[in-house]
Amino acid sequence: MSNNDYITRRIFSVGAMATGIAAVTPAFAQGTPAQGTPKRGGTLVATWGGGEPQACYVPAGGGSSPTFSSSKLFERLANRNMDGVFEGALAESWKPSADFKSYTIKIRKGVKFHDGKEMTVDDVVYSIGEIWKKYAAASAMTDFVSVEAPDADTVVMTYSKPTPEFFFASTLSANVNYILPKHIYAGSDPITNPANNAPIGTGPWKFKEWVRGSHFEYVKNENYWQKDLPYLDRLIIRYVRDPAGRAAAMEAGDIHIGVFNPIAPPDIKRLTATGKFVATSKGYEEAVWSTTLECNMRNPVFAKREVRQAIFHAINREFIAKTVYYGYARPGTSPIYSPNKEFFTADTYKTGFDPKKAAALLDAAGFPKKADGKRFTVNLLAAGWFSDNGKVGAYVKQALEDVGVGVTLSVPDRPTSIKRIYTDYDFDLAISNQANPSEPIPTTTQYFTTDGIKKGVPFRNANGYSNPDLDALVDKIKVETDPVKRKALVVEFQKITTQEASLLPLTELESITVASTKVQNHSNDPNYLAAGWADIWLAS
Repeated sequence: MSNNDYITRRIFSVGAMATGIAAVTPAFAQGTPAQGTPKRGGTLVATWGGGEPQACYVPAGGGSSPTFSSSKLFERLANRNMDGVFEGALAESWKPSADFKSYTIKIRKGVKFHDGKEMTVDDVVYSIGEIWKKYAAASAMTDFVSVEAPDADTVVMTYSKPTPEFFFASTLSANVNYILPKHIYAGSDPITNPANNAPIGTGPWKFKEWVRGSHFEYVKNENYWQKDLPYLDRLIIRYVRDPAGRAAAMEAGDIHIGVFNPIAPPDIKRLTATGKFVATSKGYEEAVWSTTLECNMRNPVFAKREVRQAIFHAINREFIAKTVYYGYARPGTSPIYSPNKEFFTADTYKTGFDPKKAAALLDAAGFPKKADGKRFTVNLLAAGWFSDNGKVGAYVKQALEDVGVGVTLSVPDRPTSIKRIYTDYDFDLAISNQANPSEPIPTTTQYFTTDGIKKGVPFRNANGYSNPDLDALVDKIKVETDPVKRKALVVEFQKITTQEASLLPLTELESITVASTKVQNHSNDPNYLAAGWADIWLAS
């Protein structure tokens, strides 16, 4: 019996392998083109593969759930399209100064908030200085100095250092870098403002009600600045507790579209086979998720790079992708993910599956097997925000034990996982998840830089890795304005981090949207969960 056969029977005998499709590469329609002239009117019911948000809008982000609900109501200065081009939204254009230390933004005129008040440069200045800088984009604005409006059409953002154009445009189009109404938020605590639960924005949809435990209801913004949009009259975001319930609701016609893996892979296959549904992986190019493994450098064992490398060589990422994720994933190779056309490189240190190499590295690092067959024992924490993390943890435990590393596995709930990983640093190895956009600063780099070590702040450098040379490299990436030179620096970043092996992706997850064939013109944004959905419509 092979090692993989043993692991499969021991860990996945109920579930993945029982379905008979565990190792099948998914095959499904890659989106559905719009059929004919868009039809106006109707109500679209949508869901996503997670729970209800803590608030409809969370200034600091708050995760995918409030991003999904708030992005239909608020808008950004810019968006990025499926071709990778940044386009103006509430901004018509932007231009850097000769030294790239300031950017002049032309603001779109004729835009109104849902309460009828006109959006002005005052709203933009307030949002950038008080919301972005302090909450939504704080880690991306460390070099930001000021924002001002020299006239009624213009806003100027100033930085202390040169700021690359790609980085700047990514900031303008980042998930929750919205333009908020100053007259609603000024003088309040943005975190606790009641408007967060009934937002007033400029988007295509206006808030109507939130029935907690059930749904949000939005209605068409009749005064939307994009003429003749939205096509629909109403948008309902419905929350269903589990994937099976979502699948049943979709099959019954009660939900028309679900984003971010709303139903289980067997149900995707079953529903699409009826011809009444399509499934697509489009719409996630700017929000690629991964399952990661990180080594806590506070454990002296992991101070040796060879040990960290050995941990990754002991793990079969292809097996995880096929078995835990039913083929809806691919092996990870770098903290810059493979769909990233701007910066990804395959030319990195390879930590592919090689148990013999893992054993040799551990021997060379001074950790031979003892009489009991173990070299040392570690505490492995599989973070409880996704149920699949526990399955990955079960496999990783077995894989490491096969090379002589003893493992104690725990799978705490979400609050406990956050506290243990990011506040108490109570782990030796942690299985977690990241969603990285194309721009690596700061979303990706903050997991590796010394300034990313922020006790109590989730989704940062929890493992304590600190390398002055890498810090200096990231500082260069921040200010390099030549795109070719900047890419070369990011390639070097990938080579260093893969060789250092403090935190690496085990898999890149292939997120899926499932929709009724009646739903037209969807999945047409590289971060579709966070798009405004003004141009989606329902066929007869």
